[in-house]
Amino acid sequence: MLAKLVTVEEGEWRATLLAFTFFFFLLASYFILRSIRDALGVAAGVANLPYLFTGTLLSTLALQPLSASLVARIPVRQFIPLVYRGFGACLLFFGAAITWWPHSETWLAPVFFIWTSVFNLFVVSVFWGFMSDTFRSEQGKRLFGFISVGGTVGAMAGSAITALLAKQVGMAVLVVISFAMLEVTVQCVRRFPPSFRADTREREEAQRPIGGGSFSGITHVLASPYLIMICLFMLMFTIGTTVLYFQQAEIVKAEFADRDSRTAFLARVDLTVQTLTVLLQLFVTGRVIKWLGVGVVLAILPLMSVIGFTTLGFIGASGALTAFVVFNVLRRAGNYGFASPAREVLFTVVSPEDKYKAKNFIDTFAYRSGDQIGAWSYAGLSAAGLAVSSIALIAAPMSAVWLVVAIWLGRRHTLMSKAESA
Repeated sequence: MLAKLVTVEEGEWRATLLAFTFFFFLLASYFILRSIRDALGVAAGVANLPYLFTGTLLSTLALQPLSASLVARIPVRQFIPLVYRGFGACLLFFGAAITWWPHSETWLAPVFFIWTSVFNLFVVSVFWGFMSDTFRSEQGKRLFGFISVGGTVGAMAGSAITALLAKQVGMAVLVVISFAMLEVTVQCVRRFPPSFRADTREREEAQRPIGGGSFSGITHVLASPYLIMICLFMLMFTIGTTVLYFQQAEIVKAEFADRDSRTAFLARVDLTVQTLTVLLQLFVTGRVIKWLGVGVVLAILPLMSVIGFTTLGFIGASGALTAFVVFNVLRRAGNYGFASPAREVLFTVVSPEDKYKAKNFIDTFAYRSGDQIGAWSYAGLSAAGLAVSSIALIAAPMSAVWLVVAIWLGRRHTLMSKAESA
């Protein structure tokens, strides 16, 4: 049955299914935390969200050299369990804090919001770095869409668990469940077969670390036009996402009075997005990347954003909320279904060091920089009296530039992939 959905060649099944399982439990763990984080963020107040985004950026910037230093000195298959178990220890602390200090929301809300935002980017970036270091570019085009399904189904499971149990068992138990799922991912790493890439397999057999310096991820990005354009792609995506996130926060705060109801509602929204995403990833993503190439798939989300923001700008106040919800759901599903798998394929043609260091810098610092630009720009434009429609019309031309970046990256990846194959 799986062979009808994805083209898996001989010798690839074990790695593919383990990657699927790995990503399932990783995103299930995160999406349990996501709804809790967003509910706490709403409780902290929409006006305070820009400060939470600033705290996330600074925390990400502080941790990035530490992560690069660890991966430079520790073999990858030891580095990943170390990082994941470090985050797991923090989860146990938050579970204890929620249980023993039930009235600690004043400090717990901002700390948990920032920590979860950092956690998400780091663990997912490390996962995809591991995938691009294990699979060749040609394999990535065939398999990354299916592997992404594992994450999507895991996100659905995490959202469903939160929606069903948030009111029954409370946040502390949900955090412990998230911790248990994170430990499963560590076991997946320990059982993963050798890499399909000759250079990576040789390094793993000798148990050699990646090497390099603590700041080489940053310097490599600045020295490579290809990595800079990936950075720009990520930046523009995040700015648009942050603008939509702020609108969501205002709607939820107006509609739901208590924290648990907000958590359950946000979980149901996530579940809707993930249901649409899994259909795309199962039946569309892999085939589109294989037949049309990475560039076309990368261009889908920017093109969708141009149309969506333009529609929001001209639709008028009466239909703005409905249009916003539809656009937000389609955009998030388009990211998980198309942009994200294609973006990860881009890293299959860079050096092993760049897969963990430059990629981690792009996935964390560049992502959160986009958060900052989007958050403070939205706050400034709102303070200046601009309505949702006016802000949307500003975001539309930015999305057009994003579309050009996507096309350039697709063409550049094709050239680099041919060179690697040769």
